[in-house]
Amino acid sequence: MHIMEGFLPVEHALAWSVAAVPCVAVGLNSIRKSVRRDPEAKLLLGLATAFTFVLTALKLPSVTGSSSHPTGTGFGAVLFGPLAMAPIAFMVLLFQALLLAHGGLTTLGANVISLGVAGPLAGYALFRLGRMLCLPGGLSLFLAVAVADLATYLVTACQLALAFPEPQGGFLAALVKFLGVFSLTQLPLAVGEGIVAVLVFRALAKHSLGDLTKPGRSLKSGEVAS
Repeated sequence: MHIMEGFLPVEHALAWSVAAVPCVAVGLNSIRKSVRRDPEAKLLLGLATAFTFVLTALKLPSVTGSSSHPTGTGFGAVLFGPLAMAPIAFMVLLFQALLLAHGGLTTLGANVISLGVAGPLAGYALFRLGRMLCLPGGLSLFLAVAVADLATYLVTACQLALAFPEPQGGFLAALVKFLGVFSLTQLPLAVGEGIVAVLVFRALAKHSLGDLTKPGRSLKSGEVAS
């Protein structure tokens, strides 16, 4: 995540940017529907954005041309669905590229796809599976957030491997190399992010019970009580 400015070949950067545009557009439409249905959702959307911004700003050096950090998007995906996270990730990544020199404008599309699309989709899918299997709400949330984190880095590793295949072994060899380096920092970060998400949800449920139990929410406050 946060593939740095100018690191990807031009054709790769352009392709990922084109792929990100419809994802952000669909996400904006999803957010508009959520706000129209529940105007008070603006507060939680702001919180989900801030949560993502803060966690992704905790940058740790990883593989050359990238960085390792929590992602924060799994939490928002559970609250509002995965589609809403694409525009949120776009805003977060744009501000970080301009203000913090994290990522870049040419790699913005690639970073949106990994952080705002792949991670939330994987996390939300696992969350729904956990609820279908009647897992405790807290465990479902923890697993969703951790998997969203790991899926983001899996896609980032694929993006880097596609751009820089190994002379011997090509894409698969490069993918194994990038995943091996990422795993050293990302596995413990994913576990930690899952724990933080559960704690944050419990705190929100305690102080904003009404906001978290509105119709359409994926997880009710009482389901994370234990």
